Amino acid sequence: MAAAVAQPTRSSSKTESYIDNKRKDDVRRANILAAQAVADAVRTSLGPKGMDKMISTASAEVIITNDGATILNKMEVLQPAAKMLVELSKSQDIVAGDGTTTVVVIAGALLKQCLTLLTNGIHPTVISDSLHKAAQKAVEVLTAMAVPVELSDRESLIKSASTSLNSKVVSQYSTLLAPLAVDAVLSVVDPAKPDLVDLRDVKIVKKPGGTVDDTELVKGLVFDKKVSHSAGGPTRVENAKIGVIQFQISPPKTDIEQSIVVSDYTQMDRILKEERNYILSMIKKIKATGCNVLLIQKSILRDAVTDLSLHYLAKAKILVVKDVERDEIEFITKTLNCLPIANIEHFREEKLGRADCVEEVSLGDGGKIVKITGIKDMGRTTTVLVRGSNQLVIDEAERSLHDALCVIRCLVSKRFLIAGGGAPEIELSRQLGAWAKVLQGMESYCVRSFAEALEVIPYTLAENAGLNPITIVTELRNRHAQGEINAGINVRKGQITNILEENVIQPLLVSTSAISLATECVRMILKIDDIITVR
Repeated sequence: MAAAVAQPTRSSSKTESYIDNKRKDDVRRANILAAQAVADAVRTSLGPKGMDKMISTASAEVIITNDGATILNKMEVLQPAAKMLVELSKSQDIVAGDGTTTVVVIAGALLKQCLTLLTNGIHPTVISDSLHKAAQKAVEVLTAMAVPVELSDRESLIKSASTSLNSKVVSQYSTLLAPLAVDAVLSVVDPAKPDLVDLRDVKIVKKPGGTVDDTELVKGLVFDKKVSHSAGGPTRVENAKIGVIQFQISPPKTDIEQSIVVSDYTQMDRILKEERNYILSMIKKIKATGCNVLLIQKSILRDAVTDLSLHYLAKAKILVVKDVERDEIEFITKTLNCLPIANIEHFREEKLGRADCVEEVSLGDGGKIVKITGIKDMGRTTTVLVRGSNQLVIDEAERSLHDALCVIRCLVSKRFLIAGGGAPEIELSRQLGAWAKVLQGMESYCVRSFAEALEVIPYTLAENAGLNPITIVTELRNRHAQGEINAGINVRKGQITNILEENVIQPLLVSTSAISLATECVRMILKIDDIITVR
C-alpha cells in the first residue's frame, strides 16, 4: 500500500518539472519577441536611404531623427529584455558613437536565429558559447580586412565622416560638416596623448537663424549671449585681458531673510552711498589689474551685477558678459588658459586670460553672439557654432555632428578603416559559413545561424533603398565568393560596386564593437529563463 501511495507523487513531480520547462521556454520566447519588436522599430532607419522617425514626447516636444540611440532613448520600453536593447544602443554610442542602429538590427537578427535554434531543441548554453566563438572569429576577420590610416591623411578622415553623415537628415550638408568635424577633432588631439580625444573639448553652440550652411568652426570662444550694454559699455575690445569671476559685483545681502527699517532720509542716503562705495572699490580693484573684459558666472543667491555696477563698469570701459553657466566655467578657463576668480581679494593680473579681440557679432537675423578670438596660449579646445532654420534642424545637426566627431575619435584611437555598404557583413557571413563546415556538432549549426543573421544588414540596406533585397544580396554573395572583398551596395546607383572606390568607409571600431556588443547582449537574453518581479 505504501509503495502504491509513493508512486503517484513521483510521477506528479515529473509532470511538474515538465511544466516548469515549458514556462522557461515561454519566458525566453517572450523576451526574444519583445527585443525583436524593438529592433524592427529602428530597422527602417538604417542606412543612407533610411526613413526618419518623428518622436512626440509627453511634454509636447517633437524630435525628428534617424539616430538609433536617440530613437530608442526616447521610446518608453517597459519589457525588461527589450530595455536591454536600448542599453545596447547606448553603449555602442559611448564606445563608437556611430552604428547605433546597426548594432540593434544585428541583435534582432541574431535573436531571430536563436529562436529557430531553440525551437529545434538546442540548449541555450550551447548556443551562447557558440555565439561567443563566432563573434571572436568575426572580429578577427574584420581586422584582417581593415586598411590602416594615418591622421595626416585628411582625405580619408573626411570620407569616413561624410559616410557617417550621409545617413542623417542633414546629409546634404555633409560636404561642409565632415571637414569641420575632422578639423575640430584634430585641433583638440594632445600630442602627449595621441590616441585619446575628449569630445568635451569640442563645444557645440546652437543658435537658431540662418541655415546649416552658416555653421562654422571658431578658433576661440563663442557665447550665445549679448554683451550687457544697458549702461552703454563697450561692445568690442582689442588686446583684451579677460577675467572669469565667480563672485557678485552687487551690494552685499544678509545671509538670512531680514528687513531693515529706515526711518529718515539721511540714513537712506548713507545706505546708498555705502553701496556705491562698495561697488566702486571693487571695480577699482578690477581696473587696477588692467582687466577690460569680465565674464561673470550666474549667481543663485543674488544678482551677479546690478544696474549701478553695470554703469560703473561701462564708465571704466570694461566689456561685461553676464550669466555664464556654471558648467561652462571649466571649458572657458581651459580655453583662455586663465584661472577662475572666486573672491575680489584674489583678483590679480596673472589670473587673467589674454586675447586679441573680444567683440559682439551681429548675425543677420537680429541674433547676437560674443566671439573671443586670437587667444594667447590657447588650450586645446575648439567651438562649433551650429546654425539652422528651426530648433528641430539644429538639434538634428548637432546629433549628426556628434556622430561625425565620434567617428573621427574612433579613428584616432584605432587607426583602421573598413568598407561600408554591407560589404564587411557579407564577407563575414561568407567566411563564418565556410568556418562552420569545419566545426562539429551543434557548434556548426549555431555558427551557421550567426553567419546568416549578419546578412540582415545588406538586406535591410537594399530594402530601405527600394531595391529588390533578395536579388541584391544574392548578387553580393556571388561577388564576394569571386573574391571581391570590398563589393557592397551602392545605394545611390542602386547596384553593387566596389564600395572603397565610392568613398563609403567607416572606422573598424564601429563594426567590431557592433558585433561584439550585439552578441554579448543576445547571450545575456538567452541565459534568462525567468522573470521575477519584486514589489
